[in-house]
Amino acid sequence: MTDFGEDDFFVASLKGVIAKINPSARIIDITHRLPSFDIKAGSFILFSSFKYFPARTIFLVVVDPGVGTSRNIVLAETENYFFIAPDNGVLSLVLEEESIKQLREVTNQNYFLPELSRTFEGRDKMAPVAAWLSRGISCEEFGPETTSYKKSNAEKPQIKRDEIIGHILYIDKFGNLITNIPERMLELLQKKTGKKTLSLSINDREITSFEQSYSFVKKGELLFLIGSLGLIEIAAKESSAAQKLKIKNGDKCKIIVRN
Repeated sequence: MTDFGEDDFFVASLKGVIAKINPSARIIDITHRLPSFDIKAGSFILFSSFKYFPARTIFLVVVDPGVGTSRNIVLAETENYFFIAPDNGVLSLVLEEESIKQLREVTNQNYFLPELSRTFEGRDKMAPVAAWLSRGISCEEFGPETTSYKKSNAEKPQIKRDEIIGHILYIDKFGNLITNIPERMLELLQKKTGKKTLSLSINDREITSFEQSYSFVKKGELLFLIGSLGLIEIAAKESSAAQKLKIKNGDKCKIIVRN
């Protein structure tokens, strides 16, 4: 997964490096159309998709506005997967979800390309490490163990009195607004207050249609619902909620219980 797009030589170079080291490697693209330099979007897309891959999959994630700086490259082994990425927060969501077995700084030049550039560490360092890992080289060979990684500074959803305060995590291609509020928090709020009716407030608009699917409202009408990730989403039937509400990533929203 990268923010390279598909018009240049970048993605082909990564795949070529991997294929040269391990011709039998099976490469699956998650996406190469992430917004440029958008670490939070990369973190969310990875979080949304990784658990549907087979155990022992190696995820190579190159969203790297800090390329050429002193930031580290990290290799994480969890109970189920491997992740290779710049240590810039892009792995935050998945490493909070997964049980970490070991975390290593990628420093062993024996597993890099012989000639290194200053601007393409995805090709020169990360891709060959992913390929050698797929050949059976153990994680310990790639560099020293570390106990920390860069975490996202995004605020967590909170229950305060009779409301949940959350934020927009991601806006998908349909203009649906995916929040960081999980379904279980709705149940906690309703249990705490004893009230069952919910509304959602965002950008000075109150949305009262809390539905099971888009089909329960009229075309263009705003609603909120529990999406496929178990998170609250704000949508407009056959339209863009993001455009209607003029929302961007990180904006605040509130779910309120009503009498």
